Amino acid sequence: MTMKRLSTVVILLFALIPPPLQAQTDVDLSPDFGGRLSLSVDKKLTRGLHLNLEEEVRLDNNFQSLNRLQTTLALSYKVNDYLKVGLGYALINPYSQSNSTFKSCRHRLMVDATGSVSFGNWRFSLKERFQATYRSGEMNTYQNPRTALTLKSRLKATYKGLQRWEPYAYIELRNTFNAPVINAYYTGSEYVNSDMSASGPAGWFIDGWNGIYINHIRGAIGVDYRISKRSSIEMSLMADHVTDKVVDANAEGTKLKSYTRESGFVGWLTAGYSYKF
Repeated sequence: MTMKRLSTVVILLFALIPPPLQAQTDVDLSPDFGGRLSLSVDKKLTRGLHLNLEEEVRLDNNFQSLNRLQTTLALSYKVNDYLKVGLGYALINPYSQSNSTFKSCRHRLMVDATGSVSFGNWRFSLKERFQATYRSGEMNTYQNPRTALTLKSRLKATYKGLQRWEPYAYIELRNTFNAPVINAYYTGSEYVNSDMSASGPAGWFIDGWNGIYINHIRGAIGVDYRISKRSSIEMSLMADHVTDKVVDANAEGTKLKSYTRESGFVGWLTAGYSYKF
């Protein structure tokens, strides 16, 4: 076979091979800005052991819309100067703008550990929080797991040399641990399974719920101002890059309508008041 004929055969073979199919579609979200307002009460039960109750209101759509109400009850225990552990529960009430009503509540259980070390007036801490969020009410379990599992990792630096003022900065990563693993391909017009058939058994497009990815990268600067021995206020400005893998499927799990990765920036202005006794 001459080189010219060989080149012709190779070109024909590549022409017959279909291009690789995409399993997801990327969507860029418009930037958004919102607010978080909170009120918390901290009760010292015994040395090192504290009980905290916090109520939080979240706004989005440039402060024009209610996002959620959240109530958190937590216990924390300071093991020593370097380690603190905690256990908490949060009741989350998301608000639906389209229906002008609260959606089914979510229940969140949190377990965390914080390691800290000081150098002069600086204090550095690393906080790891594992949380499980249970979605109540009716839902399509082929789109989201009933219980979402995540791990939040936060590295924070605080300056303590200004008496009443404590400026700080941190960076935080949030990892999703049970995202759907999609066994489907996008042909340019529809999603199909591995043998290129548009139909299959229930849930044919899901290989499991063990997908892991970072869905939040957050940075923040803020300040904590001590009004008195018992009360303080805190304000911060956060920048949040959000990535969500969104599955749209029918309720029977026989058809994958779309699989998109939505990403964009969200800014948050936070303000909170805390009272300790």
